[in-house]
Amino acid sequence: MSAVVFDLGKVLIDWDPRYLYRRHFGADVAAMEEFLSSVCTMAWHTRCDAGVPMVENVRSLAARHPDKAGLIEAWEREWPAMFAGPIAGTVALLERLDARGVPLYAITNYPADKWAEGLAQFPFLARFRDILVSGIEKLAKPDPAIFDLAIRRFGLLPGQSLFIDDLAANVAAAAEAGFQVHHFKGPAGLEADLSARGLL
Repeated sequence: MSAVVFDLGKVLIDWDPRYLYRRHFGADVAAMEEFLSSVCTMAWHTRCDAGVPMVENVRSLAARHPDKAGLIEAWEREWPAMFAGPIAGTVALLERLDARGVPLYAITNYPADKWAEGLAQFPFLARFRDILVSGIEKLAKPDPAIFDLAIRRFGLLPGQSLFIDDLAANVAAAAEAGFQVHHFKGPAGLEADLSARGLL
C-alpha cells in the first residue's frame, strides 16, 4: 500500500449540525429534524462544499424563508458549534500510520471560507502531506473529478492507495476511480482493516 487517503467529517472530526441546532430547538427534536430535512438540508449545504461562499448560500436561503432567517443565519454565525471535536480513536490510528511513515492524504467536502478555521481547530491535520478541500477546488465528493484531481495532485497509484470515507456514495466513487476502499463505520473496524492490510 503506497498511501492512505482519509475523509475528515465523521471519520476524523465529529461534525453534525444537530450539535448546533439542539441549542435552538431544545427538547423539540421533531421540529429540529423537520428544519434540517426541509430548510437547511445537506443538499443545500453541499453548495458550500462545492465552492459557494457560505454567507451567500445562507443569504439566499434566508430570503426564501424569512420566518426562519435567524435559524438559517446561525449556520454560518455559529459554525464552530457543529463540531464536537476529534474522533479520538481514528486520530490515534492516523498517528500510528504517520509513525510508520505511511504517506497520508485527505479529500474533504469542506467550505472554503471555513477551512482556515478548521486547520486551526484540529492540529492533527498537519500530519497530512496534502489535503484536497472541495470548497477551494469547487469540486465535491462523490464527483469523479475530485478523485481524478487527487490522483494527479498527490501523485497516487490508486490501486495501491486506500480511501476511507463514511458515505457509501463517496466510497463507491473512489472504487470506480480505482482506489482500494474502506467504508468507515467506526475506529474499531478501521483498525482491523488497516491491520489486515499490514499498515499497522
